[in-house]
Amino acid sequence: MIAGQVAAGLLAARRARPRLPLGELAGHPRTVAEGIAAQVALAGLLGASDPPGFKIGATAAAMQAYLGLAGPAAGFMPEASLHGTGSTLSWDRFFRPGAECEIAVQLGSDLPPEPCTPAAARAATEAVMPAIEIVENRYGDLSTFGASALIADQVFHGVAILGEPCVGWRDIDLGAIHGRLSVDGAVRGQGTGRELLGGPFEALAWLAASAEAAAFGGLRAGQIIMLGSVCTPVWLDAPGRIEVSFDGLGVVRVDLLSPTP
Repeated sequence: MIAGQVAAGLLAARRARPRLPLGELAGHPRTVAEGIAAQVALAGLLGASDPPGFKIGATAAAMQAYLGLAGPAAGFMPEASLHGTGSTLSWDRFFRPGAECEIAVQLGSDLPPEPCTPAAARAATEAVMPAIEIVENRYGDLSTFGASALIADQVFHGVAILGEPCVGWRDIDLGAIHGRLSVDGAVRGQGTGRELLGGPFEALAWLAASAEAAAFGGLRAGQIIMLGSVCTPVWLDAPGRIEVSFDGLGVVRVDLLSPTP
């Protein structure tokens, strides 16, 4: 019952106009388990109980400390939040948006909810691509809102923009590749694949064994997994073109445009 109350409150806040920062919720989750239960309930309200993907957040120790998390956190992604490179999205769709420089994978086989090695995660991966996550700072005082409620709210997730799969990804050291995030042509953030808990497949192995994945019945073939950002979020103050490039992996871009008068 509490999970349903939290999920309904989160969804109502997103649909409200004007949108306001989130504060205390009815049945506010106080534990990670309560946050995950509320996230599962939110997925049900969005028709995503069998989600097409997941995102990992807070892969960096500094971000975990800032958010009050003991480790990374994950959120489901509904179909409506997945877009291809070259997409055009309305700036007004987002509330206090930021951009992240990410690597995404698509699974070719299931990963059950149990301990997983990076080698097993790699073997389950069918495709690798550059990606952008548009995140939203939907919160008032984040320290008051709390890590458990943040997990309920999909860990800042807004949308994911996916680049074309890289044909030769198996020949690339994905931990060593360098990524850059640019806004209107100016580099605003950069990092390497090792920022993702030591490497992309370390991050995927973490997700496979996580309580979040277990709550959804594990990871399944065909799902898209956003593995986290190699740099801190770049918070945006105006519409523009966001581009992410990874050496050897490719380029992905999205245009955030002002609405037509």
